[in-house]
Amino acid sequence: MVTQILIVFLCLVPTQIVGNCNFAAIFNFGDSNSDTGGLSAAFGQAPYPNGETSFHAPAGRFSDGRLLIDFIAEGLDLPYLSAFLDSIGSNFNHGANFATAGSTIRPQNTTMGQSGYSPISLDVQGVQFSDFHTRSQIIRQKGNIYGQLLPKEEDFSQALYTFDIGQNDLTAGYKLNMSTDQVKAYVPDLLFQLSNVIKKVYAKGGRSFWIHNTGPVGCLPYVMDRFMITAAQVDKYGCANPFNEVSKYFNLLLKKTVVQLRKELPLAAFTYVDVYSVKYSLIGHAKKLGFENPFLACCGHGGKYNYNRFIKCGSKKVVNRKEIVIATSCKDPSVRVSWDGTHFTEAANKWIFDQIVNGSFSDPPIPLSLACNRVNN
Repeated sequence: MVTQILIVFLCLVPTQIVGNCNFAAIFNFGDSNSDTGGLSAAFGQAPYPNGETSFHAPAGRFSDGRLLIDFIAEGLDLPYLSAFLDSIGSNFNHGANFATAGSTIRPQNTTMGQSGYSPISLDVQGVQFSDFHTRSQIIRQKGNIYGQLLPKEEDFSQALYTFDIGQNDLTAGYKLNMSTDQVKAYVPDLLFQLSNVIKKVYAKGGRSFWIHNTGPVGCLPYVMDRFMITAAQVDKYGCANPFNEVSKYFNLLLKKTVVQLRKELPLAAFTYVDVYSVKYSLIGHAKKLGFENPFLACCGHGGKYNYNRFIKCGSKKVVNRKEIVIATSCKDPSVRVSWDGTHFTEAANKWIFDQIVNGSFSDPPIPLSLACNRVNN
């Protein structure tokens, strides 16, 4: 299948094919969809049962197991990414993860306690990457164990740079009681700021960019639970159409932004990945694919979707002087799509990865392993 896609791609799109890219590292920027421990390192570990499936303990991920970024690392035969903010047991020899749960592209005018959004917005992640790029090479010169824990200078130009962020920026407007039109109005500024960070990464040697669009926000149980949605606004799969329209508008402008970046940064390879379509298909055809109700959270406490924003996955209370978990996980996470009302289960993440790894939902339509190949404008 991959070979057939590549042949079609070569016929339709002028490129410079160099074969498998053999990426030396991955540097990731994003939010909870790809956070492997950043927020946990800064503000406390995502509690059990997060991590129960693959790691059998909390592992900094808001899921029962592996995320898309973990499967991307596996697909490139690279280790799982250590979070940049995690000082315990981290190894950055093959890259670093700057994502934190709750991150946004634009800095939010609130504290994390007020809004739930991380202070580690994309501009901060960009500064962290720049600092890591500079200081890693200074410290690496000390030799010994530092040479084993930090990337070589040439690894930065031979790395894959992954971006998966923007979802929280869209919901942030709705939390401020903005209308759909008002949320759409600030989308161009989001993409301007995203573009600026990518240009700064390029200036530091980044050459291969794998950029996910944002998923169908209107299909997330926490969105459908928190915001007023009328029956007329529910689509054929049970999702909230207005929120999905905002996601699609963001993605439309994101794709145009990527096209422009290709022109402005001619030495870089940009792959735009349509995870929206994949996630929407999974939710719409969940039962045919072996999953149960896609809107019912596996880990939660009560309510229509087994989701309560005041009693989130892993929440505890004291009963007879003993602390017990009251927001527990379901019996079999492997048949659930939604982990906690906001994030996907490992099984859902694996299914999504299997759809995108061969380039079927990418522009240009090339596999993950060939994502260093440029489109000739």
